[in-house]
Order: sequence, then C-alpha cells, then structure tokens
Amino acid sequence: MYSDSRTMNNKALLESKLKDIYDVLKNSGTNEKHHGVLSGSSGISLFQFYYSRLIDAEEPADLGVTTLSKIINEINNGYTYPTFCTGIAGAGWVLELLNEEEFIDIDSDELLSDLDEYLFVSMKANTDEGYYDFLHGAIGYGCYFLKRYQNTQNTQLKTRYKDYLHYLVTALKKSALQDQAGTYWKTMLDHEKKMVGVNLSLSHGLASIINFLSRIYAFDDFKDEVKEVLIQTVEYIQHQKCYDSSSTSMFPTWIYEGMDKVPKARLAWCYGDLGLGLSLWKAGKALDNSSYKKEALTILRNAATRKDRIEAGVKDVGLCHGSCGIAHIFHFMYKETQEPIFKVVAHHWMDQAVTMATHNGNAGYMQWGGEKEQWKEETNLLEGIAGIGLAMISFLADFETKWDECLLIH
Repeated sequence: MYSDSRTMNNKALLESKLKDIYDVLKNSGTNEKHHGVLSGSSGISLFQFYYSRLIDAEEPADLGVTTLSKIINEINNGYTYPTFCTGIAGAGWVLELLNEEEFIDIDSDELLSDLDEYLFVSMKANTDEGYYDFLHGAIGYGCYFLKRYQNTQNTQLKTRYKDYLHYLVTALKKSALQDQAGTYWKTMLDHEKKMVGVNLSLSHGLASIINFLSRIYAFDDFKDEVKEVLIQTVEYIQHQKCYDSSSTSMFPTWIYEGMDKVPKARLAWCYGDLGLGLSLWKAGKALDNSSYKKEALTILRNAATRKDRIEAGVKDVGLCHGSCGIAHIFHFMYKETQEPIFKVVAHHWMDQAVTMATHNGNAGYMQWGGEKEQWKEETNLLEGIAGIGLAMISFLADFETKWDECLLIH
C-alpha cells in the first residue's frame, strides 16, 4: 500500500517500527500466560510468520515454530483453557491458518481432532446459558469449528464439524428474540449495575453474529438454515440507526431501556460503527444484497470523516480500540471497494500509529485500559504490539494477508 513517492518515508518508518516490534517479541513474546489467537502466544506466532514472509528471512519463522512447539507441548501437558480469544480454540485456529497459508506443514486432523469433544462441550456450555460472545463464548468456538470444517479432507471429521455448526446455529435460533425490527439476543451489559440489553458490537454482540452467519452461509450445508435468521438480524441492526447532526456515530454501542437516543460510540474495531459497517458489508456480499452493501458503505464513509483522536476516543494504537485497528479496517475496505476515501483515512490512522510510539520500551507502545485505567505493556495480537505489527505488515505487503480472519475482517 505504501508505494508512491509521497509515502516512501512512511514506509521506511513502518519498516523500522516492525524491526523494533520483532526485537521485543524475540525476547519476550513466548512469555504469554495463555495461548489463544487474540490474547495469547499463538497470535504472536502469526506476527513471526508473516514478518518472515515480508522480509524474506528464516529467523522469524524459526521463532514462530518455537512458539508453536511450546503451545503444543503445554496443551499435551494439561493446559485446558478453551476459548478462541485466550485458549485452545484460538491456538487450534492459528495452526489451521498457518497450514492453509503454507507457513507450516502439519496433519491438523491428527493434531487437533482429539480436542474436538472438549471444545464442543465448552461451546455447548455457552449456548446453554445464551452466551454467544465472539471473544470468549460460543461464536468464537464456532469460528474455530468453521475453519476445521473448511480445511479437513476427512469426510467423517467434516460431518462432525458440520454437526457442531448446526448445533450452534440451532441454539442461536432457539434463543433469539423477535420484535417488529427483527431478530436479536439480549446479554448482560453491565454486571455491576445488572443492566441487560442488546450489545451491537463486533467483539461481543450482534455485529459478530451477523459476521459469523455470513461466513457460514457461504457453504451449501448451511444456507437454508442460516438465511432467514441472518436477514432478520441485519434488519434489526438497520432499525437501530439513530444518527442526527449532533452525533458523529450512526449507531449506539448498546440498546437498553432508558438509553440516550443520540448515540456517541467510539471509533474502533471492538465497538461502534466500524464493526457494524464491516459486518453489513459481509452480509451484503454473502446474500448478494446491494441494499445491505450500500448501507454498509454509508456507515463506513461517515466513519471515515472522524479523524480527530479525541472525538473518536482513540488513546492507544492496538487493534482492539486503537489507531491500528481503525487503519486496518479502512485498508481492508479500500481493497474491497477501491474507494479513495478509505485509502486516505487508512493512511491517516496508520500515520497516527507511527507518531503515537512515544512510550519507553515495548517498541514505544503501551495499551490504555483495564480496571484501573492505566498504561501497560502488552505483546499480544488484540491489544499489544503483535497486532500492531501485523497491521503494519498488511500495509507493506505485496501479498495477501489472511491473519485478520481472527478479527472477523478478512
């Protein structure tokens, strides 16, 4: 993406920053406590392998193999945390993607199939309580099983994964609520306040359900089962738009009784208009629905006008809620549409990412947040420098990068 003379200097800055990130992860990247793709060591291996391809060098890939070997050994020795974000489902997904991208050559059926029953039981526990969270709940397991369904060449295993996915879709449909707007699911929005409502986000809510259903709809085994619930959930989302001249965002973060009618959502991957626009775009493509795609572009074009960091609520650089997450989504949408506005705003937010490297250590990047609302070092993909590095790689690469499937983007 950085190819014209105007931005060659930025290209050099990104290459330098990637070297800094690589050096940090070379020394500390395998010290993550957990092994999931978004918040664990397997996500760091994605950076190592893609960086190896970018600079055409073996050392980063060798480190990636070391990272994966440690993960596999720990799982074999009793590591049991199951989720997509943080645990085994995410690590399994990474192994599948790396095999698919020809970074590694493994028999994933032999390596991963023994984990199936444990992960299915974990997913079922979530569906039993109506917990469809992408990062930590049933939709995350669904993404893992969908990747296995796509890639396995074993007919028995393919049937197994098809059954698991049918189970998830059936559970979703049984627990869905309906009103005149469409289909939705309620969840706990604030545990302290015991506030229940509808979460619209890509990280935890309806945007991720639409995105997942759009992906599974691509396969004939699921089209008939998925089509109506996908359409009705999109319709519900569209009815929640309450944009007016006093607001910069078009949708609220949550829907709950007594909410402010004028939304003010941050600009980020995790919450807000970017995830909704992206997921409506996925639904429009899956269903070949020009109206959905048009609405998605309206949302994303509006989001592209929000370039002020304070107004947008951007405090750090990570993929979850920082400038690199914003840059990467607009970069993806530029590749999808060739709309110049998306290229311009992607450059803007990536330039912000470079200038925000002002902290001591950790390649200049700290993550803002947590219960104490403070700066802290993170190395993982979702909030840390591995994800920042992957977004930078995607900007520089002359090859396709599919790592961002783990964020429901690609």
